[in-house]
Amino acid sequence: MEEQRVVEHRQSSSALWLRERRVRLALLIAFVESLLVLTSDHGWRYVAIAALIATLAYWFGGRRMPGVVYEITWVAAFSQILALLVPFFWGLLWWLGTLALVVLGLLMLAALLLDRK
Repeated sequence: MEEQRVVEHRQSSSALWLRERRVRLALLIAFVESLLVLTSDHGWRYVAIAALIATLAYWFGGRRMPGVVYEITWVAAFSQILALLVPFFWGLLWWLGTLALVVLGLLMLAALLLDRK
């Protein structure tokens, strides 16, 4: 038996469509934007500004408005925050990877210097 879809009170079919797909849509937007940030020379500053604006729009406007406006502001805020976190973690992991390589090199150098054969 097929499950019936129920449109919530004051919710249009487009709002229902967005609600069902909002996480996937936000992840897609964040993925594309993160690739653009990581491959360009512009940096992540504009993403930080967009994340701030999108989060404020959601917090002060989108949460009070039902339907499509709520869903759009939620997707915008979520995707911008993810797009802001990706370059941060990329830099952090790159730094940790570089540090691990330096420590590994020092350990190999110490092993060679301490070899008494």
